[in-house]
Amino acid sequence: MGAEAGGPGTARARQVAIGSRQAGCLPLLAAALALAACATPHSYPTAAAPTGKRAAPAEAEFRATDLLKSDVDSAAELHLQESLASTRLLMEKLYRRNPRELKKSGYLTVEAAVARGFDPKYGFRLPELKGAHGTEAIQLALKPEYAGDRVFAFSVGLAGMVLLAYGDKTEIYLTDTLDPQKLYNAARNVEIAAWKLANARDPYGQLLLLSNEAAADVKNLSFEREFGKLIAYQDVMSRVAAQRTNRTIRRSTQFIATAIFLPI
Repeated sequence: MGAEAGGPGTARARQVAIGSRQAGCLPLLAAALALAACATPHSYPTAAAPTGKRAAPAEAEFRATDLLKSDVDSAAELHLQESLASTRLLMEKLYRRNPRELKKSGYLTVEAAVARGFDPKYGFRLPELKGAHGTEAIQLALKPEYAGDRVFAFSVGLAGMVLLAYGDKTEIYLTDTLDPQKLYNAARNVEIAAWKLANARDPYGQLLLLSNEAAADVKNLSFEREFGKLIAYQDVMSRVAAQRTNRTIRRSTQFIATAIFLPI
């Protein structure tokens, strides 16, 4: 005789059926989340708060796509967002130290020029730079013969170079693998960019762009602080990524005055 309607056999059958349906739904859920991840556009933060004015961190809201992220993925996203925020702050500060460059940009305000450079739909590949991206844009900005907006080229190039080190994406998932070598190279490239910014001069010996000011009565080393943060963010993530993937980082030693940018 078959099991009664309320018997243990029926209960077990129901559990098996429910488990089968749940198991069948998991691939569909994963596929849906993967599609959502692929469709996620770039998202760039506002400028970092100046030193001493940072607000307390707010609790992040849960999103369905968080199910496809590990703790390391979330940490990488935070490092990237902090890096882009510092780069955006550097861009604002450079415009204020070099107002002549803002006039070249064609924008009336610093905010408008920065918003253009950090427009997510371009991914730091702006038509104004004629195809120059990442370190190429940084080098373009510091060529004495360059007649364009140096602040725009330098800052957009710096941000684009950092983004490339994270796979050219602002959302990182379990299916992504961060390359520790690229993150390490990005840190060294920030060091090189900072040195070149502080030393690049025109044929008359004048600095191409003003940044830190150590000779004045009131020293301005705020640029150095932001560059230091950028270097630290990439160095930390390169070590985390290396531990996660068991990969060895090839370390590079160069004389900073003649250093060349490392590939990303």
